[in-house]
Amino acid sequence: MARTFRIMVLLSAALTIREATVSDPLYLSLWFVDFSGPEMLPHAFAVLQQFPFSAQRPGVSYFALHPVSWNEATVLERRFPGGIDAGQATLIAAESVHEDYAYVFEAHWDLWTADASNENWVLEPAVVRFIIQGEEFDEGAFRETGHIEIDFGLDSYFLQPESSLNEQTRAKIRENVAKLVEFSINVGKNSGASARLLWSESEESLAQKLIARLQKVQ
Repeated sequence: MARTFRIMVLLSAALTIREATVSDPLYLSLWFVDFSGPEMLPHAFAVLQQFPFSAQRPGVSYFALHPVSWNEATVLERRFPGGIDAGQATLIAAESVHEDYAYVFEAHWDLWTADASNENWVLEPAVVRFIIQGEEFDEGAFRETGHIEIDFGLDSYFLQPESSLNEQTRAKIRENVAKLVEFSINVGKNSGASARLLWSESEESLAQKLIARLQKVQ
């Protein structure tokens, strides 16, 4: 948590193109001053309210309830093919509030990706997982990964390593990164989080990868 959260640098990076980088999972971790039982789901709702849900697959599409640790079987799983709004999703979760539980919501947002030819671009629903961890869940795992951990999936949406680096590719990368930046800023302003961190399992940050990937971002 000591590292500075510096997303805005992503939109102003400018260096020479390097080798395509290996894709890694990308996460946003959030910590709160008070994450006791009564406060867990209101914070989760505040985060979900900032999320730009997919127009193609709107709403929360999945919910799971994990007791005690990730080694235990879920006690509840529900899928919502048509999607439900954030309020409905958190009300379902609120029926079982325990500080040694984790609550997982899945939703989608629309990101640009190249088709099989790498010439045409389409807006594709990409899954995002919101993991809400009570402070007694999994021996206090929140200390490392956050009271709320947002799993964006692979960072390839924000790097497009398989696509030729032309003006169209740069434009689509900019749009995807801008959506990530806007969401992250809105969460910081409106969720009540006291600390936040964008990170991946790689030693390189997303900013470093973008600098290596892009020749110029306006």
